[in-house]
Amino acid sequence: MLTIGCHLSTSKGFAAMGETALSIGANTFAFFTRNPRGGNAKAIDLDDVAALQRILDDHAFGPLVAHAPYTYNPCSAKERAREFALEAMADDLQRMEVLPGNYYNFHPGAHVGQGAERGIELIVDTLCHVMFEGQRTTVLLETMAGKGTEVGRSFEELAAIIDGVAHRAPQLADHLGVCLDTCHVSDAGYDVIDDVDGVLDELDRVIGLERLHAVHINDSKNPRGAHKDRHAKIGEGYLGAPELGGSPEVLARIVSHPALRDLPFILETPNELPGYAEEIKLLRSLQVGN
Repeated sequence: MLTIGCHLSTSKGFAAMGETALSIGANTFAFFTRNPRGGNAKAIDLDDVAALQRILDDHAFGPLVAHAPYTYNPCSAKERAREFALEAMADDLQRMEVLPGNYYNFHPGAHVGQGAERGIELIVDTLCHVMFEGQRTTVLLETMAGKGTEVGRSFEELAAIIDGVAHRAPQLADHLGVCLDTCHVSDAGYDVIDDVDGVLDELDRVIGLERLHAVHINDSKNPRGAHKDRHAKIGEGYLGAPELGGSPEVLARIVSHPALRDLPFILETPNELPGYAEEIKLLRSLQVGN
């Protein structure tokens, strides 16, 4: 069965997220490690965490995909912004240890005019400082749409980050991977509509499919190569809507692909819980051989 869920609020605690996930038919979910605007993180209630873990175990959940706030920019031109990203990411990874074996996804950042090469150097430096030997969380670099000066708009840029960490701190490299966002890669110019096989072959060649650990399953409000990063509901954008050149078959190929079908899928579509429940049901119905 497809492992799929959506972003859930932490406002009522960890166990409440697990119960909410069950109520919409999800068997994974994502959550922000702290306020999405990057403020202070709430104190962790270990009894609450234990209650969530029981739900995950009892209902055979797949890995969770925690998300760093969008405000982190480890390759900012401003030193204080880089320091904040480093401090917060380091704290996030320590906090993730209460739920071992899950994923921590983040946007690599924007180089704001310094150039991608310099941005990659700064991201590598941050990762080498915030990751630690013995950690039980895998850090995921998200594929980006390429708006503005975003780093991560190509598989080559993500590979350069991974290679940089592997060169400087090889003991950390096994805990570094990639999250593929279907809206972002299409907006970045990759043809997931007509050639998902080719896109994944390229990812394998450049990064290695063994580094691919999760998928953000989103439709896109813009055509391929737009570099806009505007998510659409499943079936209402350029990936899934026939009137825009997409089709349900595109989505079926994504959720059924041998390289993807067993990974956790996270919805980030503009929806409320009932809408997510419908999208989960739809995508499960589209997976061939489920």
